[in-house]
Order: sequence, then structure tokens, then C-alpha cells
Amino acid sequence: MPGSARMELVDGVALLRPEDAVLQAMLRGWEAQQIGGRGLSGSYVRGGLGVVQRFIAYTNEYPWNWTPSHVDEWMVELVSCRKRAKSTVRNYQNAVKLFCEFLVRPEYGWADECERRFGTYPIQVCFEWNTLAHLVNYEGPAERRPMTRQELQRFFDYADDQVEVAMRRRRKGVLAAYRDATLFKVIYAYGLRAREAARLDVVDWFRNPKAPELGRFGNLEIRWGKASKGSPPRRRTVHTVMPWIVEAVEDYLGNIRPCYGFDDHPAVWLTERGGRVTPRHIAQRFADYRTALNLEETLVPHCLRHSHVTHQIEDGVDARFVQEQVGHRFASTTAVYTGVSGDFMNTMMANALSRAFETQESEA
Repeated sequence: MPGSARMELVDGVALLRPEDAVLQAMLRGWEAQQIGGRGLSGSYVRGGLGVVQRFIAYTNEYPWNWTPSHVDEWMVELVSCRKRAKSTVRNYQNAVKLFCEFLVRPEYGWADECERRFGTYPIQVCFEWNTLAHLVNYEGPAERRPMTRQELQRFFDYADDQVEVAMRRRRKGVLAAYRDATLFKVIYAYGLRAREAARLDVVDWFRNPKAPELGRFGNLEIRWGKASKGSPPRRRTVHTVMPWIVEAVEDYLGNIRPCYGFDDHPAVWLTERGGRVTPRHIAQRFADYRTALNLEETLVPHCLRHSHVTHQIEDGVDARFVQEQVGHRFASTTAVYTGVSGDFMNTMMANALSRAFETQESEA
């Protein structure tokens, strides 16, 4: 089968440097098994191979000599010295664990091959007691939160003001300021990730027969949604639920984008050189505006997505609909994104008390 020792090593051939030759064959075999057998994407598999190679370099040992103590020592290095995030550490552990699972499976023959050549064999070195468990849906900073409606309004107003500032100063940044102001509004109005917004094309907007009043901006097709590990990007259709965004997008596409002079380029958000705006640019421009407004440093472009979820829930939109809109597979993930305001909580409490009192009065 793909990745087996018999397919990577030729029987009866003496290897000049057997340890290194077997190691490289193992890595090739794992790559073949992951891509050919499991159908995972090449970029994902190459990422795992890179992690395994870093672990090999750290231990300075061949896989058939690894022990759980090597994992323990590497984790101390990653957490204490390099300050890696929990999610990063877990990804590293998973890569090593999967590689070891591949080596110890008898169907692939690597254990027998190692024992015949080196007198020892690989074992699993990652267990529940020396690896991190994925216990929560969200592991970002606890300080990160949705933006309030007041903060959003200040942010959008400031972004719009930068267009006028650039015009008064007769600077080249007028188009970029207008583009970015519209981009941030789109991220919020559709609850997008920065990468999803950056990869939008003009043709991704299309009509919704149930909302003809929105014209060709009734739906937005997201073709570069967050993928599961090793899988292609997930697609989803997002319905336009904030009608005010239609006028903003229509104005940008009709009056501003043509000024870039790249009519044949499919991207919505263009640069002056005819490229596509990147998530890095989105993060930097957001940080510039955040600093100018003296907002908390924990706020990032992803908080616009959090704000979309929160404000939709506050406005009474069905939670299941919101979950489908933002592309969450599980309702618990959407719940993590939700941070309803104090006013909303007070309103809900008042409604609950009112219903309770009405029940008591009717029973009396």
C-alpha cells in the first residue's frame, strides 16, 4: 500500500548510510500515505512533515529511538522558551503523533524493517498524559471581544473621514482610503474573516429571488472559507441582512474600483499595482485606525466578525441562521463568538420578569 516500507525500500539492496536512507524513506512514505491514502492536501501534509523534521532535529535521534521523554523536553522548549501558543503546541504534537501511528502500523512494515536493520523499532511517543487536549472551541485571548455599536460607528466614521483627509491633502491614498472603509464595512455586514474578505471577487455577489429590492447584492458567495485540516476551503452563501451595505458596495464597485484601471482583474479589493489586498494589509490598516481612535489593542479585524454575530443575536435573529451565515459547523462555536451587551441582557431580564409576573397574576 502507499507509504509501506516495501514500496520505499528495495529488498536485498545494501544501503550506504542505512539510518539516513530509512529515515528519508519513512518521510516519503508518510507523505505518500497522507496524500495518496487519506487524500489530504499537499500544503497540509508538507506542514506536518516540517514539524516532524523539526522534532528530529531537536532530538538528534532517529524515530526508532524516540521516547516519550523526548516529547516532554520538546514541549518544555516550545512553551517555556519559545512561548508558543497552545494551539500551535497541539498542532506540533498531533503531527508527531500521526507520524508515529503511521510507523507502528504493521500494515506498512516499518517496525519490522527497523528491527531487522537496527535491532529496535519505533513506538508511539504521544499519549493523553503528555499532550494537550482540545477542550474548548475558542483559544484566543480572553480580552478579545466584540466591538460595541458605538465603537463600530466611531471606527466607520473615522475610516470615512480618511477619504476626505486624503482629498484635502491631495495625496495618492484617496482610492485606498475609500476601498478600506468599504472593506471594513463588508467584513462586519457579512461576518467575514479577513482572508475571506481579501479573496472576494466581483462576481461573488448575486441576486436573491427572495429579496429583489437588494438587486444583484442579495447574496454573497464565500469561496475561500476556513477549511478543516487537510481539506479544501469551505464554501458558503451569506445572505445580505444589513441592507445599508448594498449602497456602500454598489458605490465602491461603480465609482471607485474602476479608477484603479484593472477592469479585467476579478478581485473586489485592488491595490494600485493591480494586486489583491492581503489580510496583512487589512490587519495593519485596522491597527492604524484603532490606534488613532485610542481603542483597546486587543481589538483586531476578527472582532468585526464577532460583532456581526453578537449584534445579530441582540437584534433577535435566529441563532441557527447566524451559525449558517458565518460558517460555523457547531452552534457552540457561534456561542463563543457572542458577547451580548448589558443593555440587551437587561432587556431580556425585564422581559423574563414581565412574563413571570403575568403568569403569577393569571394563576392568582
